[in-house]
Amino acid sequence: MKVEAKNVVVVDYTGKFDDGTVFDSSESHGKPLEFQMGEKMVIPGFENALLGMEKGQEKEIVLKAEEAYGERREELVQKAPRDQLPKDQEPKEGMMLIMTSPEGHRIPAKITSVDEKEVTLDMNHPLAGKTLHFTLKVVDVKAEGEMKAEEEGCCGSGSCGDKEKGDESKKEGCGNC
Repeated sequence: MKVEAKNVVVVDYTGKFDDGTVFDSSESHGKPLEFQMGEKMVIPGFENALLGMEKGQEKEIVLKAEEAYGERREELVQKAPRDQLPKDQEPKEGMMLIMTSPEGHRIPAKITSVDEKEVTLDMNHPLAGKTLHFTLKVVDVKAEGEMKAEEEGCCGSGSCGDKEKGDESKKEGCGNC
């Protein structure tokens, strides 16, 4: 069976940067990634590359930023008063926070600088603006509706909870990564 829209796909993958550094893999999660095609559970270029593949087939792909997590957006780097941060932790450069948008979406933010009055938060996805290299191997292809309930919604990127309203390249967080 070839991978088509709405199929459930089970895939082993390794994601690397241009320099060969691995940033994510199904092996690091202990099992292949399983998701339903067309449900925006993974980045667009990853899903598109699987279309037409068959069980056992392997492929290497290169995704430009626009096919993955998008370009970095400077408007997503903002300053916030320190008194708006949790009082129980001292903010430090490199610390990750989870922000909640007015629509209720959880958005990870990295503290990039701290001074006496405010912190600078970068809400870009950590992989935004990067070219990503993937090795893919289709482990199984199933008909629509054959996904295990505990697998639904997992993104496989290790970066769950990063969907922004109106940005279709991001996915809903599952909390399993």
